[in-house]
Amino acid sequence: MGGCLSKSKPVEVKVELTLLGKEKDPGVKSANGKASPFSDCRPNGALEHCSDEDSAAAAPLRLYKPPDYLEASVCHVKDLENGQMREVDLGSGRALLIKEHGEFSAMGHKCPHYGAPLVKGILSKGHVRCPWHGACFNIVTGDIEEFPGLDSLPTFQVRVEKDKVIIRANKQDLQSQKRSKAMARCSAVNSSTGFSQVLIVGSGPAGLVCAETLRQEGFTDRIVMCTMDKHPPYDRPKLSKSLESTAEQLRLRSIDFLQAHDIELLTEKEAVAVDIKTRAVTFQDDSRMEYRKLFIATGSKPKLMNYKGQDVRNVFHLRTPEDANSVARLANNKNAVIVGTSFVGMEVAAALTDKAHSVSIIGIEAIPFRKALGEKVGKAIMKLFETNRVKFYMLNEVSEMLGHDGQLKEVVLKSGKVLRADVCVIGTGSGPATGFLKQSGVHMDSKGFVPVNKTMQTNVDGVFAGGDIVTFPFPGRGNKKVNIPHWQMAHVHGRAAALGMMGRPTEIKTVPYFWSAMFGKSLRYAGYGDGFDDVIIQGDVDELKFVAFYTRGEEVVAVASMNYDPIVSRVAEVLRSGKMIRKRDVETGDMSWLIDKGS
Repeated sequence: MGGCLSKSKPVEVKVELTLLGKEKDPGVKSANGKASPFSDCRPNGALEHCSDEDSAAAAPLRLYKPPDYLEASVCHVKDLENGQMREVDLGSGRALLIKEHGEFSAMGHKCPHYGAPLVKGILSKGHVRCPWHGACFNIVTGDIEEFPGLDSLPTFQVRVEKDKVIIRANKQDLQSQKRSKAMARCSAVNSSTGFSQVLIVGSGPAGLVCAETLRQEGFTDRIVMCTMDKHPPYDRPKLSKSLESTAEQLRLRSIDFLQAHDIELLTEKEAVAVDIKTRAVTFQDDSRMEYRKLFIATGSKPKLMNYKGQDVRNVFHLRTPEDANSVARLANNKNAVIVGTSFVGMEVAAALTDKAHSVSIIGIEAIPFRKALGEKVGKAIMKLFETNRVKFYMLNEVSEMLGHDGQLKEVVLKSGKVLRADVCVIGTGSGPATGFLKQSGVHMDSKGFVPVNKTMQTNVDGVFAGGDIVTFPFPGRGNKKVNIPHWQMAHVHGRAAALGMMGRPTEIKTVPYFWSAMFGKSLRYAGYGDGFDDVIIQGDVDELKFVAFYTRGEEVVAVASMNYDPIVSRVAEVLRSGKMIRKRDVETGDMSWLIDKGS
């Protein structure tokens, strides 16, 4: 597969430590070490920046504890070539040392999203891209530039003395390996009224990133985020992979964090109507809130199935941590049936194999993932499941759920086959949760998706939307409006919407990135492969060690891999640069074109 895929050999690093005394911070600075961005502001919640004075006045008085620093000599100046990275040990923690264009820099070594080792990622044009899920971090500031994830990385001072590279680091930053960007505080006096300058409907990644971006960019008025969930924002993709995780373990931000940054969260608050004339949202409890700017990010809802026995218990759509916990508990040494070969359904099936007595999957297609990944990859993944004693009933549908004393006991297929079942998970796909927008004046297409422009604004001035519910102009398809219901893209939409609200539109250049995990094996996917007409596979798909390139005509539009990190992140980097990858480039098996000679 070419040299770009080889793993770097571990390097022994001699460390000389110098513990420094506690010292004063050199002036008030933001979390990225630069002067605070909150300047040239208009006070009182105008959609602009706030001043340091306003921010300080709003913040409660805290006792100041000077930070501890340490210094370590980590390598010789000639140990790193341009474009190289090395993970180095400073004694109290590790850092990522980088050399690009003759300059050294250092920052946290683990991706704050899921902890991937960034030394195995891609260094290119001033940022490092995570090898697992594609997040990007600026090598100078440590700021997150591409999602997924909410946090940035701490950065450390680097200097060269007598040909030795020396890193100076805050010990706390070195141990935490992540930081939140500096945020403004709310200067609004009364937050108990029925009006919010910004109202966010939905607390998934789009809504959360929108709220945090507004604060990071200096917005000082009220932000209210409402959700029909009963929990603070949590990592929903993990539900199907880690069924026993609690809401607290999956939590993205705590109530304390949101309160500290003046982001008000209203849980179990379902929106049922939007009135664009009065600029108000009505909720299921008949309460009402007016807004100046509205961001709608309600996500997806499960597609309902038509079968007999709808009242039988222990049949789940995986929506909440409680759903996942119940499935894991009910499946213990019992019979589990999964309806649908979506990624969610297949991940649940994989997670249950070491708990359940039996796991069966029902699918309407002949091969799982054929439309998304192609027949060869789909067959190889199906074989992986069968090896792990999962039974498939393909080209089939559910006719009836049969229960005893109201609890599920059997699933009857339209073919007549009867499966024993103590718990059933339905994963037959989803659609946009936009029913409450009917009659609102916010345009929706025939499938219920909300079209938006590049700032994520709908047809209604001041009403923005993002995440799974939208179609947005995608540069990778000539700005054709597409729907990409990925966790990562929802982050991007949230940021774009916040900047759009503040009158600073940004162009979405993000390469879509998706991942799945089954039986301890990770599938990574980047690009937008909808409508691909051919798949070029390098490696051994039967051994699940491959890279698959998806083409439309003569252009590579997406890539997927298993056990070939960091190739998907590398291809994502090429696609982000705007360079076209041609079909003939990948047919030969020569991957040298993937290596950026400059980094």
